[in-house]
Amino acid sequence: MNASRTDAELAAHLADVAGKLLLQVRASGALSAKALGNAGDATANQFLCHAIREQRPDDGLLSEEERDNAARLSKSRVWIIDPVDGTREYGEQRSDWAVHVGLSIDGVPTTGAVALPDLDLVLRTDSLIEITTAPPRLRMVVSRTRPAKEAVFVAEELGAELIPMGSAGAKAMAIVRGEADIYLHTGGQYEWDSCAPAAVAAAHGLHVSRVDGSPLLYNQQDVYMPDLLICRKDHAQTVLDILRQG
Repeated sequence: MNASRTDAELAAHLADVAGKLLLQVRASGALSAKALGNAGDATANQFLCHAIREQRPDDGLLSEEERDNAARLSKSRVWIIDPVDGTREYGEQRSDWAVHVGLSIDGVPTTGAVALPDLDLVLRTDSLIEITTAPPRLRMVVSRTRPAKEAVFVAEELGAELIPMGSAGAKAMAIVRGEADIYLHTGGQYEWDSCAPAAVAAAHGLHVSRVDGSPLLYNQQDVYMPDLLICRKDHAQTVLDILRQG
């Protein structure tokens, strides 16, 4: 592996390789859907953690699949990863799952990549794609199993179409790719669910915040993140106003 890669290049490379590994594990046909999720998480996590520690030994690391470590709290630079975001979707052989590799610098989601392996795509902070023009009717991505009541309420107020989708990364990248306009989540997540997606969305000029408009902050002692809003900037104030009034 090339140690001279920039942070963004490294994030994209690792997310891509992890995604390909996950596709190989799934294609083996040796695991049931339930076992596949566990095996995929473990395989991708081992690769990502070993690679980050090798390539950025002075940085901190936080992974969904690793025991938390107090050492990261003293670091300015912390890699925050989710080896398989949307384990259910991965096990069900759907396409709406992702691999997240993000870098938080002083709490800010600065650099990252989100791989969508089944679509053979890696969205990244250093290589921007053009966001297409929005159609007349707004589109909101929501959980395919537990749509947040606040999201449903905002959609009703805006007359927006609801688009059920799996992983947080897939939802956020749907905004980046122009397949939807608003991603509002209030059901509770963790830092690894949104660090890389938030970095990629912000790099593409999208609005990224908590649902009260405050910034998303990472590498906190408590890694629980209750809510987030990722959307086109011209919709942000309207959504925030509806939430305050509701």
